[in-house]
Amino acid sequence: MAEVKLSAEKRTDFGKGAARRTRRENKVPAVIYGHGADPKHVALEGHALMMALKTPNVLIRLDIGGKGELVIPKAVQRDPLKGFLVHVDFLAVKKGEKVTVEVPVITEGELAPGGNLLEHILNALPVEAEATHIPESFTVSIEGLEAGHTIRAGDIPLPRGSSLAVEEDAAVLQVVAAQAEELPEEEEAEEGAEAEAAAAEGEEKPAEGAEG
Repeated sequence: MAEVKLSAEKRTDFGKGAARRTRRENKVPAVIYGHGADPKHVALEGHALMMALKTPNVLIRLDIGGKGELVIPKAVQRDPLKGFLVHVDFLAVKKGEKVTVEVPVITEGELAPGGNLLEHILNALPVEAEATHIPESFTVSIEGLEAGHTIRAGDIPLPRGSSLAVEEDAAVLQVVAAQAEELPEEEEAEEGAEAEAAAAEGEEKPAEGAEG
């Protein structure tokens, strides 16, 4: 995977007020953890960081005052309404070091005819991989799968250097049989009452031609 280079500046003011001031400058407050060192508080240009985070588990080389720091995002906080970045936690990594990450699972193809549904039990697959060779995603074919079929973690091929961080028999995707649409209980009761009323009316109505 390619590295993304971003500039960061050290932060000396902390707390909610300082974070708000940082965001007003179109920057995102962030913290770097890892390797037993004290956390490093930094700020990054918002748009550049947002573009970098479009790639899951992106490897970022931060330039902090002329010193390089290799990191991957571990926790990203966004505004629940507007979606802009609020805060990012980074994990410091080294080349050759292994880390545990969640890699998105993408599907391709169409299920067998019948209106069945595909259930995503795991949207991302936990794996252990080299920090500089983290897979961006896993693509799984669902072509022609029928109801009852389950794709498990062990069924997904992993690139060399990566291993599962979850049990092999853990379900990732499952094809669920389509269910017949049922009427709500109130509608069923109304239809039943209407049918009973129609039947009763038919019994009371005299047959045509009958003498009164």
